[in-house]
Amino acid sequence: MRPLSLPLTALVLISTALPVAAQTSMRIGLQQEPTVLDPTSDATAAIDVMLTQNVYESLTTVDESGAVMPQLAESWTISEDGLTYTFSLVQGVTFHDGSAFDAQDVVFSFDRARAEGSVNPTSGIWAPIESVSAPGPYTIEITLSEPDAFFLFNLAQGDASIVAPETVDTNITDPVGTGPFQFDSWTRGDRLTLTAFDGHRDAADVGLERVEFRFISDPAAATAALLAEELDAFPGFPAPELIDQFEADPRFDVVLGSTEGEVILALNNSKPPFDQLEVRRAVSHAIDRGEIIDGAMYGRATPIGSFYPPHGPAYVDLTSAYPHDTARATEMFAQAGLAEAEITLRLPPFPYATRSGEIIQAQMAEAGINVAIENVEWGFWIDEVFRKKNYDMTIIAHTSPNDLANFARGPEYFYGFQSDAYDALWQQIRTEADPEVRNTLLQDAQRYVTENAVHGFLFQLPRLSINKAGITGFWNSSPVLFQPLAGVRFE
Repeated sequence: MRPLSLPLTALVLISTALPVAAQTSMRIGLQQEPTVLDPTSDATAAIDVMLTQNVYESLTTVDESGAVMPQLAESWTISEDGLTYTFSLVQGVTFHDGSAFDAQDVVFSFDRARAEGSVNPTSGIWAPIESVSAPGPYTIEITLSEPDAFFLFNLAQGDASIVAPETVDTNITDPVGTGPFQFDSWTRGDRLTLTAFDGHRDAADVGLERVEFRFISDPAAATAALLAEELDAFPGFPAPELIDQFEADPRFDVVLGSTEGEVILALNNSKPPFDQLEVRRAVSHAIDRGEIIDGAMYGRATPIGSFYPPHGPAYVDLTSAYPHDTARATEMFAQAGLAEAEITLRLPPFPYATRSGEIIQAQMAEAGINVAIENVEWGFWIDEVFRKKNYDMTIIAHTSPNDLANFARGPEYFYGFQSDAYDALWQQIRTEADPEVRNTLLQDAQRYVTENAVHGFLFQLPRLSINKAGITGFWNSSPVLFQPLAGVRFE
């Protein structure tokens, strides 16, 4: 029997009538590659961007507005004194390796995070916890030693991800969680790939089957990859000077949003010369934020005068506290015996940092200070600057929410800053249940770190995102470090 043959016109009609399948594989550009893949053991923001609430899940999550939502805990109650939280867990959840999730995984994760010698990046989450217990297989009871206004919000962060004892030791290179995506592969220096987890309870609502993150820190390379359509999206695009080009290209949607990222000229308060208040204040007078924003960010950033985002409800404008005054800075440096002194500025490999650093180097030179720039790799920065405090100055964006807590982390933290008065103030903030009172206290905290010129405060890091036209589901702004991908899709 001869095969059925149709006229060409009929074939064309049939092919054009068939629906076109939506693209389900997405390539996303990132500036930063993580050192490991476990957010409970490393503070690198890229871990959270890729994996938190995608591979790993927590008891709670937050939406784009920052509101706390259920996650592995489907509901909770809080005692009248604010000290006891009882969580009802979602049942039927499995980890990517097929093992079942239950209350014992939560107890294990939290006991590990708050144990002596823990490598968890955020000790403040765990400090108020007095006990964690499992009254039933899907019930968790957490007792605090004092009220914590940020507790439910903090439980949504990558630092509070729920991990399994069977796989925790290998999560640094082979992450296993309960999220809608599972780890596929990681080619260091190049890319990391996730695939949809068919066993997730909401798998039917996930719009992508495969997500490939490509690590591209160089702005020119990022631009070329987008224009060649080798990438579908680049949240946190590193070249603000090229935004106009993409805005004029109909193939792309450009989204200008905000982040929680305060970009600071960090000063090592634990050693000379920045253990002196007047020297730190001189730095603040020497820097010109407007020139830095124009030169490093092409005008696409908001200046800050303290350590709090301008879009936040407790923001107070302190940008005029140290007006740019080169002559005054020069005099203050001379009075401190620093005329013609040389200070090292160690810069991580991010365009906002390297560009800002060159401008600050010139501004400090005008004030009589020789700044020697050292451009270092991210792993070196984490080890030498963040862990060992081996630096004079650096530039970094702090992208975590509620991070005024950093100034209460004591002299061991890389700021090298310690203040009993500030510690007491943060304790008030953390335990205050009334939002209006808490916002007033947060304003006091902003004023305190500015009056003490702990750092040079530069600008709020914008979220400059470039997506292929037709992509939906990406958050415009970043109230937290993570970006949930379950709702992202091609339309």
